[in-house]
Amino acid sequence: MNVVINKTWKPILKDEFNKDYFKNLASFVKSEYKYYTCFPKGNEIFNAFNACTFDALKVVIIGQDPYHGVGQANGLCFSVNDGIAQPPSLINIFKELQTDINKPIPKSGNLISWANQGVLLLNATLTVRAHQAGSHQKQGWEQFTDAVIQQISNKKENVVFLLWGGFAKKKGAKIDKTKHHILTSGHPSPLSANRGYWFGNKHFSKTNDFLKKQGLDIIEW
Repeated sequence: MNVVINKTWKPILKDEFNKDYFKNLASFVKSEYKYYTCFPKGNEIFNAFNACTFDALKVVIIGQDPYHGVGQANGLCFSVNDGIAQPPSLINIFKELQTDINKPIPKSGNLISWANQGVLLLNATLTVRAHQAGSHQKQGWEQFTDAVIQQISNKKENVVFLLWGGFAKKKGAKIDKTKHHILTSGHPSPLSANRGYWFGNKHFSKTNDFLKKQGLDIIEW
C-alpha cells in the first residue's frame, strides 16, 4: 500500500506511518488488494485527507466502513461516486439537509464538494473486501484513525465534530471538549432514523452557526 497523502498531513501523521502496526496494516492491505476485489480503489484509500487538507479542516464527520458494493466507495465516508444510487443512510442525510436548511436533495451522492470546503469525511476503517462488510476491521485501521482524531484534537481548535450513532460517539471519546464543538445524534441509517434518533438534529445549520461565530466561512452543504 503506497501512502499517497496530501503534504499538509505528512508532518501530522508521519509518526504513525513509521509504527509497526501501520507497517503490518500496509502489508495486509497490499495482499488483500492483490488477491481480492477491495474498495475503494487503491489511489482513493486516503481520499478523505487529499480532498480536505489539514490546514483547511473545519468539520469532521466519522463513519465506520467504506461501502462494499461495486462502484460505491470513493474514500469519503457516506459518499458514493457520481451515477451510483444513494444508499439509505445518505438519503436520510439529504432529507435532514432539506428540512434543516431547505436544500433540495441532490442527484449525485458524491460529497467531494463538502471535503473540498474543509469537511473531513473519515471512515474508521479505510478499506474493505467486496461484498464483505467489516472484513478489514481489527487490522490496524482503527488505531490509525484514532490517532488522526487525537492529532486533530491536539493541534487544531474550534473544529466541529459530528458524531452520528454509538460507534462514532465512542470513536470521538478522546476529543478535547474544551477546544472543539461536538454535536451528537443517532445514526442516519433507517433503523435509527425511523426510531426518531436522526431527523431534526439540525446538525448542518448548527455547524454553520458555530463556524460563523468563529469568523469562519460556512459550509455550502
